[in-house]
Amino acid sequence: MLSSLPVLDLSRLDAGAAEADAFRVELRRVTHEVGFFYLVGHGVDQKLIDELLAVSRRFFELPAEAKLAIENVNSPQFRGYTRVGGELTHGDIDWREQIDIGAERETVEPGPGVADYWRLEGPNLWPDALPELREVAVRWNDELNELALRLLQAWAVSLGAPEDVFDAGFATHPFSLTKIVRYPGESNPEPKQGVGAHRDGGVLTLLLVEPGKGGLQVEHDGAWIEAPSVPGAFVVNIGEMLELATHGYLKATLHRVISPLLGDDRISIPFFFNPALDATMPRLELSPELEAQTRGLSVDPTNSPILETYGDNALRYRLRAHPNVAEVHHRDLVK
Repeated sequence: MLSSLPVLDLSRLDAGAAEADAFRVELRRVTHEVGFFYLVGHGVDQKLIDELLAVSRRFFELPAEAKLAIENVNSPQFRGYTRVGGELTHGDIDWREQIDIGAERETVEPGPGVADYWRLEGPNLWPDALPELREVAVRWNDELNELALRLLQAWAVSLGAPEDVFDAGFATHPFSLTKIVRYPGESNPEPKQGVGAHRDGGVLTLLLVEPGKGGLQVEHDGAWIEAPSVPGAFVVNIGEMLELATHGYLKATLHRVISPLLGDDRISIPFFFNPALDATMPRLELSPELEAQTRGLSVDPTNSPILETYGDNALRYRLRAHPNVAEVHHRDLVK
């Protein structure tokens, strides 16, 4: 029985050919069997990590009116602030507040032949009261894009594919998203939902958790494994699109978050690395040995199929998770 998540050291990729090969084998094994791990040796500067956690705290300490000035109901792209109880997972209310920050781009005009998912492309909403958030968050997105692409390239080689097999969808125009989340204490001591059980619908998630905090639980063999923060480490998991690319060989795993105890709270910053909205994941050709170990695709908790084009998945998730934003900006899609 697994009692804690495995720990992988990315710096082994730079320690010679034998160590790099050993790291890739371990990466493949862990994400086939568990789908989650701690990543150390990633090279992200601790100073940047500390800056992001500090500015995140300052954001949630702003007066309510300053946060609500950038509430996501003002954004057709579902960016900006979500108040406590403003998002759903598996149909249930998540007890958290957050700000969603994506790639800063121009909007795409709708029209004939323009896919609906292009509505997600556009600008972020930034708080006037905290201008330093923008500078730190943009640096964070840029740095984690590079880290996540390096991980994808390691997976590709480990699965017998060319190292750059994923680059076309990810290297130049990824649709990445950072969520800066605060979970207020609600468990008393009975556990209350912070985020309901779900699999990530994208490709790859890098999660930073405030030091000394817990609450994340990962399903493995019918049991829930605690995944508290580990100093200097990211929690990494794959999403349904990478499972799709590997015919179910790699595992997108159910996970959930339990609210902290009353009187406490928790800052959590997941970074979702995903391809361009119009990208489709390449289907990797696995060796007969690996192909024999594929398990088919996981069943989404809502029984929704994994869609081929990433933007279709992303739009479906946003509409489902934020019905208030959908009603304001995308009523035609809701109907």
